Amino acid sequence: MEFGLGRRNVCAVVLLVAGLGLAVSLPARAQEDPLVVKTSAGTIRGLARDGGGARFLGIPFADPPVGEARWREPQPAKAWTGVRDAIAFSAPCAQPELGDWNRHDAQNGKEDCLYLNVITPAWPAKKPLPVMFWLHGGANEGGTGMSDLYTAGTLANHGVVLVSINYRLGVFGFLAHPELTQESAHHASGNYGLMDQILALKWVIVNISRFGGDPKNITVFGQSAGSMDTGSLMASNARGLFQKAIQESGAPIFPPLAPLAEAEGAGKRFAQAMGAPEGAGQIAFLRGISAADLMKRWTAHEPHQRFGPDVDGWVLIRSPAELFASGEESAIPLLFGTTTKEFGGNQTPDQLRGMITMVAGQHAPDVLMAYGLADGGTGTNDPVYGSAADQIVADSVFRCPATAEARWHAAAHHATFQYEFNHPVPGQPDAIHSTDLSFVFGLYPKEGNLAGSYTAADLKFADMVESYFTNFARTGNPNGTGLPVWPKFGADAAYVKFTREGMVEDANDLRGATCAVFREVMETQLKQAK
Repeated sequence: MEFGLGRRNVCAVVLLVAGLGLAVSLPARAQEDPLVVKTSAGTIRGLARDGGGARFLGIPFADPPVGEARWREPQPAKAWTGVRDAIAFSAPCAQPELGDWNRHDAQNGKEDCLYLNVITPAWPAKKPLPVMFWLHGGANEGGTGMSDLYTAGTLANHGVVLVSINYRLGVFGFLAHPELTQESAHHASGNYGLMDQILALKWVIVNISRFGGDPKNITVFGQSAGSMDTGSLMASNARGLFQKAIQESGAPIFPPLAPLAEAEGAGKRFAQAMGAPEGAGQIAFLRGISAADLMKRWTAHEPHQRFGPDVDGWVLIRSPAELFASGEESAIPLLFGTTTKEFGGNQTPDQLRGMITMVAGQHAPDVLMAYGLADGGTGTNDPVYGSAADQIVADSVFRCPATAEARWHAAAHHATFQYEFNHPVPGQPDAIHSTDLSFVFGLYPKEGNLAGSYTAADLKFADMVESYFTNFARTGNPNGTGLPVWPKFGADAAYVKFTREGMVEDANDLRGATCAVFREVMETQLKQAK
């Protein structure tokens, strides 16, 4: 992290101190800088934002989770003196390289990564604005909140204060182990990444009014793993910390999260694979390995062991699927949706039959029939949703768990709104996983998987999507003046389609027949888990 004034007329000595990472005491005139804000841990200085407002980047919300703090509950950031520059992103959290999409984050990732960004549409703030708290995607293993995609677009211009955060990932964020459970005051382990998210939420509640945000009107929203984590937070001990939720392409419903004992067993197997001794002392051994070396050993053999949230008895007392099914999740408005293609599949019909037989159990014949795979069939193609493999992956991992969660949420009499996103990035054939991000944040990349030749029509479409999302953050209802009506999900499972042409159409019961079969699979698994 870079501290200090960052101004050309500052003497070299001060710049040297800043480069060493020390907060700098400032003269009185600097203390009057309109971009200086006093937070609960210390004073920070941000950047003016193009077009108005301000950006405050790389604000610490927790102590670095390194050394003996690795795999422990995060602690609030220690106080500092003087003024700390909040003008540059922090490092991403340590993560393996999973492909082109996270290569930069993997190459620059560190364990010292628990920082957040605050983006405001006006400065100084004139009135309390709704807060949108972003959780990035990446399978809870990659990605970062430290990105222009999430902080430099036009979403905040619609009258919200935007917060994006980092949280611990992969083995650093979700390793459970009996020794970690034993040393925990809560007798729990494994959900350190979720704990980071919760601590960041608490930071927002305490501090966001100083940035013009309303701490009593917070919307948690996320995409992919960030969406799944949003749903998990709705079923966690964070209930009551936020007032609305938006889930983009992800729900923590199917398959159900692992119980603590199962996650601990996976942690023991991981420790042994890393060379830890048998018996006691495995966590001490793992804490003695550097982050880089641990990452190297972890990913030496592919596919490497995966880690994610577990039902630890503290953050998650029961599985999110069980909480939603019983109507005991957060009683807040929910907006959710998926893209038409998500992740495409390339499995052969025989491979699909094997997958379905393993996952669906007694319901496998019905699932096979739904996709034209029964009796040796080769699978049914769909003009919108693609091959049978495309459909099965998107339905089983994204669409059907999300609609099951929504049905339970709506049945508990909570406002629920659904969308389907079928507007591709210009130049790409389909709306796939993450396609919606450019249009939600109003940022149009020139390189990477979201790059395209965006037109004025695309920008107009994005403005509509941003209006819906920020209306929801403001009131719990996406509807507003000049927008096509977005019906509540309700008993008829109504939703809106964002079409390829950038229009909005009404529809009902997305993938109704196939998702009805998958709901039976989910409900059977829930009964078996009890």
